[in-house]
Amino acid sequence: MSILDKVKRQKFLSFTVILFTLSVGIVIGTLAQTGAKAAKEQVAAPDASPLVIPSPVATESEFTKVAKMLEPSVVNISSEYIPPAKTQTQQRGNKAAPRRRQQEPDDEDDDGGNGATGPNGSLQDFFNRFFGGGGGGGGQQFQFGEPEDQRSASLGSGVVVDRNGYIVTNNHVVEKANRIKVKFMNDSQEYPATVIGTDVDTDLAVIHVDKKNLTAAKIGNSDALQVGDWSIAIGSPFGFQATVTAGIVSALGRNIDGDPKSSFQHFIQTDAAINPGNSGGPLINIRGEVIGINTMIASRSGGYQGIGFAMPVNTVVKVYNEIIREGHVTRGSIGIKFQENPDPDKNISLLKVYGADHGVFVGEVVKDGPSDKAGMKPYDIVVSINGKPVNKGQDLIDTVADSPVGSTLRIGIIRDKKPMTLAVVVGDRVKTFADQYGNAPEPANAPESPSGISKLKFGMSVQNLRATDRETMGYNGPGGVLIASTDPGSFADDIGLQKGDIIVELNREKVSSKEELARIQNTLKPGEPVAFQVMRQAQSARGRGDWQPIFAAGTVPNQ
Repeated sequence: MSILDKVKRQKFLSFTVILFTLSVGIVIGTLAQTGAKAAKEQVAAPDASPLVIPSPVATESEFTKVAKMLEPSVVNISSEYIPPAKTQTQQRGNKAAPRRRQQEPDDEDDDGGNGATGPNGSLQDFFNRFFGGGGGGGGQQFQFGEPEDQRSASLGSGVVVDRNGYIVTNNHVVEKANRIKVKFMNDSQEYPATVIGTDVDTDLAVIHVDKKNLTAAKIGNSDALQVGDWSIAIGSPFGFQATVTAGIVSALGRNIDGDPKSSFQHFIQTDAAINPGNSGGPLINIRGEVIGINTMIASRSGGYQGIGFAMPVNTVVKVYNEIIREGHVTRGSIGIKFQENPDPDKNISLLKVYGADHGVFVGEVVKDGPSDKAGMKPYDIVVSINGKPVNKGQDLIDTVADSPVGSTLRIGIIRDKKPMTLAVVVGDRVKTFADQYGNAPEPANAPESPSGISKLKFGMSVQNLRATDRETMGYNGPGGVLIASTDPGSFADDIGLQKGDIIVELNREKVSSKEELARIQNTLKPGEPVAFQVMRQAQSARGRGDWQPIFAAGTVPNQ
């Protein structure tokens, strides 16, 4: 055998050995992997079967139907308050001022409440309104700066009650807001809203958005409610839009002792989960009818603890109808403050000392008010109105509040143990207690500064245009009201009015003085369209001339 043959044979044998080794390795590896996989399957769950997702089948319930029915009608409301610009002197004064704590209600109330408190203090300590209530429960609100000069933004809810864009919510959701925006379910657009009117006593408000053909919620009758009925709340707790919670009606006609407005607030109590941001949203029955507007909670933590309160829809409807008709709610008043002990026995004892076995003990008579003019005095006891007995304070409140302003009531009283009858002309509650409602008469314009600048509505300061001003500015056109400044975030700022603009027309009426401008402003109501025509100097102008007409328009805000 030659050397060449030996080499070839040796290579063949080596190749054969290598090929055999690789084959054995592959076989061993395959067996090992298969064994390991089998072992793994056996260790995990040898007797388990894979799960199968079935075809979707809707399991619709009454709650599902209600949610689908109401979701298009429930809106998210965001509001923003931007304080007006202040002078350096005012800012320094604010910073020096001490922080003020929110005051507790007085023990004595006017004819809007009995002022009763429990033995352990007012229950109002535990009732936190969703946007900055007492007790620190707070709500969905964000604040910046000093308390006297703070900027805030709030989130709440509302319910559409008219397809033409009218929405009911809580007054505290939109109170003081410079800007209000509404967002609907399945609609990413935010719609600006205007306040049509508010009612502080029931904490209700009506706002409007320029959007037609909306889905209005169906109104129920809260008088038909019974304890134990299903109740469903829909709103935007913590900003989570269209959140649905369910519970039952826990109590009816619930009053909050210690709240000055409790005489007009007789709540539905529910254990449906309500949290900050639900405020202003609807409480609904199992038929999908609105039975109330969620208003407040009782909580030691500021969040849901199973006790929520809604204003009954029958009260809501009454307030809404007055607001869309008049722009506000008018309630009668006879101008007294009365005392009523929550303990009936003690109350009767007080009345007997003064010669009566029933009635309301007058603690104070408002100076120059209806009762004062009729001759009523402190320590008188009101025992009847138009011949109908008055057994407790709520009887008096309900009768007087529903009486037309200007009508005359025959008030039966006991004075020094002798019966008398007084003819009392019913007054407007808000005017009678102007200080309580923050409606004390104020001049239409702020006092004029030495420079002739006056603060007017819509967040702007103006001054009359003098001959020297015209010459300096190179303006020879019509009009005579110069905008000295606009407040950041104000209505004037929003519609584009600027410092240095000269107002020549407001709603097509010529304006030649700030007095004329103020007069026209005072005729405008929230929700009405408004248009300014101003002359503005072009940015490219140098010195005199080059004035151009500019139009700025919007909808009158609630101010």
